[in-house]
Amino acid sequence: MVYPATEDLSSAERAFMINASEIDILPGVWGDLPEPLASGPASELVPTLLSLVDKGWINVSRVIPWTAPDGTAGFQPGPPLPRVSLPGLLADEPNWEYTADFEFMGALTLTLTEEGDRIQR
Repeated sequence: MVYPATEDLSSAERAFMINASEIDILPGVWGDLPEPLASGPASELVPTLLSLVDKGWINVSRVIPWTAPDGTAGFQPGPPLPRVSLPGLLADEPNWEYTADFEFMGALTLTLTEEGDRIQR
């Protein structure tokens, strides 16, 4: 579904917004990208993601442990990472790939900010 407020976004911007609305880990964006972006290098996507961070629509954080009230272990997004650290983290190819065991702890994850959430509606 394309929200009316996102019609002016590029396909890459829209993919990142979808990923962030799903609170997915960074590699999940590959499934929302059309070709040829989906088979291109991550380095071509970094400027797009950084522009969404700079607009205040998306936060990038790491997945951290979480414990449910019933004691069940889980995970959640940690605090937003400093903007200054993002170019280096996003240049690191493994951050764009699923691990062999699909371990999510410590992975980069995207979340919508309050402003970004308003764009989606």
